[in-house]
Amino acid sequence: MARLSDLKWAMGTSIFATAFIFGAFLIGVIFIIQYYFIGFDLITGLILALGGTALFILFEYAIGPVIVSATTHLQYVKPGENPWLENTVKELAAKSGVRMPRVATVPNDTPNAFTFGRSQSSAVLAVHEGLLRQLNEDEVKGVIAHELGHIKHKDYIVITVLAALPLIAYLIAQFALRAAWFSGGASTRRGKDQGNAGVVLIVIGVASFVVYIVSFLAVMRLSRLREHYADSYSAYLTGNPRSLESALTKITYGLSLAPNASAEARSFYIEDPTQAKQEVSMIMDKKDEYDLDHDGVLDENELEKAMEKEAKSTWVQMNSLFATHPPTFKRILLLREIENEMNTGKYTSDRMYAHV
Repeated sequence: MARLSDLKWAMGTSIFATAFIFGAFLIGVIFIIQYYFIGFDLITGLILALGGTALFILFEYAIGPVIVSATTHLQYVKPGENPWLENTVKELAAKSGVRMPRVATVPNDTPNAFTFGRSQSSAVLAVHEGLLRQLNEDEVKGVIAHELGHIKHKDYIVITVLAALPLIAYLIAQFALRAAWFSGGASTRRGKDQGNAGVVLIVIGVASFVVYIVSFLAVMRLSRLREHYADSYSAYLTGNPRSLESALTKITYGLSLAPNASAEARSFYIEDPTQAKQEVSMIMDKKDEYDLDHDGVLDENELEKAMEKEAKSTWVQMNSLFATHPPTFKRILLLREIENEMNTGKYTSDRMYAHV
């Protein structure tokens, strides 16, 4: 039976594992660079590398919320501007026991929502205008409760910090491989030393790319796990898992129809627009197979069975390793399990995360 402590443990081990892998990688890179290219001692190089990395992470932590705010074009809700939304967030935040986040809307027709910030006290909960138009009040409450779950768990802060590490490895890989390409061209004219430098740069580039993949997979695993916990928290907070079930279905389908669904803050959204398009596309490609009554339309029951079958496919399971969110059907299945337990009258707060 999962507990909140399991999510905290996952966040802690993800931070440690990613930092350890990245730290060991940096030591190796600095040793090679200082030995072959620069010549200063390893300790100085290591201090410079770790110091630069720390500054990069702090910079990412400091400007991350600004970037999310700017790229999503959100607009902060002024007092009295949207009474229902403000009151709903206020009531659910009070029930949750967290400080009310700053509320914002995004002038975007797609149905989505996200939470970001540097701390619980500076958290921002943003909803797309498309979400408010396309979902009913109970479904919007389910989404808001999900976002408050992220604030309660503080996982969005960890994701913001960890996301910087794979990016650094990726940038190093790009730089090293490009430098190796130029070095290779120069080696034909400048001799053996230039050739050795090219080989060294290729080794650094390949190692950097491996570190990028490993650290990226670790961050994505935590990203998927935190969504299950937030879904479970929404079910507990609203006492109505079906509202979020319905919301996730509408969000996934709505995002799949959007011609240019925004994906700038995809790891923060309640649903990844790109992933939603892929999920629905795979089902629609086999529409004739899943249209059991052959009426040309996939009804709710047929769509559910299609999503269940697709979620079990080897391709989906492999592809999900690189996904920011779990497959929609798996999220709905978890909510159904919670709903069934609630109907038995045996569901209590200590079993909030039992089905994760």
